[in-house]
Amino acid sequence: MTPSLDHDRYCDEIIRQTELLRAHLDGADLSVTVPTCPDWSLRDLAVHIGGAHRWAEQLVRTKATEEIPEEQVPGLLGPDGDDPAALDTWLADGAEGLAKALRAAGPDTEVWTWAWEHRSGFWARRMAHETVVHRADAAHAVRAEYVLAPEVAADTIDEWLEIVRFAQRTEPEDSAGELRGGGRSLHLHATDTAPALNAEWLIEFGDDGFAWRRGHEKATVALRGPLTDVLQVFYRRLPVDSERVEVLGERELLAFWLERATFG
Repeated sequence: MTPSLDHDRYCDEIIRQTELLRAHLDGADLSVTVPTCPDWSLRDLAVHIGGAHRWAEQLVRTKATEEIPEEQVPGLLGPDGDDPAALDTWLADGAEGLAKALRAAGPDTEVWTWAWEHRSGFWARRMAHETVVHRADAAHAVRAEYVLAPEVAADTIDEWLEIVRFAQRTEPEDSAGELRGGGRSLHLHATDTAPALNAEWLIEFGDDGFAWRRGHEKATVALRGPLTDVLQVFYRRLPVDSERVEVLGERELLAFWLERATFG
């Protein structure tokens, strides 16, 4: 599916979402555990994001034809010491550097990726949404409000569906391979967006895997709620039983999806 945002918007979102992440971290205890990523502290989360930005920046800037090992990326592990100001500057520099490299490359420069397309535009979209989702983790850790522009949230769901489908088709051992079985379907329905955005999705299970499209149709199970909350449940950042969403139909099918939809 063609991305619904353009290259410049993805570059803008990398910077914007990083700025919002930095605001979540400002004054926070960076040693606290992130509830949605319990193996990480808040500082670990920040270093993961900033490191991912630097890794992608080097891939795009050098027009890499193969994966670059993380140990070859300068500054990937964050600043020395525990100074929050140094971490904040490091995060800002990483996002700015990535956006600059992506803007210079444009969306169509050939570059290594792990996915279905091998061009710089993939990294613009992937790093924008990487930052979008991990900002939710930071917001939960500090109990901050988490708000997204509707078009960004909708494209984040689109991309996640493409990632899970890619894993299903290319990684036989991945749990996404179990997302099959004809006659069942899952509907995502945002209740707070304009009709023009078409923020509804139908996921249909077939014998060979699953397919999806935007649209409003009856399904085996439906997940309804504000778009940002639907996104968070779908990305396992909110529980299915959250009061912010509603599940209609066979909840077991939604649980089945959430347990198996992975990055690989």
